[in-house]
Amino acid sequence: MTDDEQYRGPATLRLDDGPVAVEVRMSARFEPVEGRFRWAGRTSPVEDLRERVSGGLRRATIAIPGAPETPVRLSEPDPWGGVRITGAGTPPWFPANPPAVAG
Repeated sequence: MTDDEQYRGPATLRLDDGPVAVEVRMSARFEPVEGRFRWAGRTSPVEDLRERVSGGLRRATIAIPGAPETPVRLSEPDPWGGVRITGAGTPPWFPANPPAVAG
C-alpha cells in the first residue's frame, strides 16, 4: 500500500447540526471492475458522535485539510468507541487540485 492509498490524521465530520472534530485512520483501494476507489476507516472515539450513530445517524460529509468535502457513510461504533466510515469515489484525502505531472 502506498502513502497515497492511506491517511491518518485530523478530519471534521459535518453533520446536520454541526461539525465534529475527529482523528481518522483510512485506506483506499482501486476497484478496476467498477472503475473507482472504495475507501474505509475508523474515527477516534468521540462520545457525542458515538451516541448519535448509535441513535441512527448514518450520513455525513468528511473534510480533511487541503481536500474537498466528501460524502461518507457512518456505521455502528466499534468496541473502543470509534465509528466506521466508508465511501466510494475519490478518497477524501486526495487534494482538490493535484499537482500536474511533468512529462
